[in-house]
Amino acid sequence: MKLLEGKKGIIFGALDENSIAWKVAEKCTDHGAKYVLTNAPVALRMGQIQRLGEQVGAEVIAADATNIDDLTALFTQSTDILGGKIDFILHSIGMSINVRKNKAYDDLNYDWMHKSLDISAISFHKIMQTALKEDVLSEWGSVLALSYIAAQRVFPDYSEMAEAKSLLESFGRSMGYHLGTRIKVRVNTISQSPTRTTAGSGITGFDDFFDYADQMSPLGNASAENCADFCVVMFSDLTRMITMQNLYHDGGFSSMGLNPAVLDKGQ
Repeated sequence: MKLLEGKKGIIFGALDENSIAWKVAEKCTDHGAKYVLTNAPVALRMGQIQRLGEQVGAEVIAADATNIDDLTALFTQSTDILGGKIDFILHSIGMSINVRKNKAYDDLNYDWMHKSLDISAISFHKIMQTALKEDVLSEWGSVLALSYIAAQRVFPDYSEMAEAKSLLESFGRSMGYHLGTRIKVRVNTISQSPTRTTAGSGITGFDDFFDYADQMSPLGNASAENCADFCVVMFSDLTRMITMQNLYHDGGFSSMGLNPAVLDKGQ
């Protein structure tokens, strides 16, 4: 069964084949959706998104998700290309300059922090606000953003991205109310397991907490492919009444206190 037959969408953030957004795009194609791929101009130059576009038959549009003019143009072009309003949006965007430059959490550059929050979280609000103003969302549409449990718990090496994810989730709840009451569009965030993406792997100690989460979780870490399957379900009509939720997709990690397997391995 093709869960997204006839649906139209926009997928933000695919960079290379390790990206969750890349896997989501492939799964959306498998389930019959048509969509536009988008990322910032610098990401288009650095990544392989053009190859993905050719592979799945999707148009690729450069757009800075922090820039309202870019978003307005993106939505206009996307509805023209797809021939109608948008049924689903994926926000898979995150970047911290402080993390990239190995700035300690108690020595952050605040100008960089403002940029990190704009890219990683405020862009989510900008996308939804612009889509609402431009009237491009279909009734009973679905908007998703990818998050991480550091929004609720301390992972020291995740640094200011923890605050970015917390803000992202708050925007999901708040805009979920407004989009739901006005046009019956649902908004949710997915708190995904640590995943070996290009961005995630650049975090200090990533391999250690990837392995720790894998051991702690009864089902192990959820893969990027697993996450893509979940996104398809959340885009589909099967989840019409789920909104304003932060949904853990982590093999059970978020409910665990202690797993003996971790102690057995001397962690």
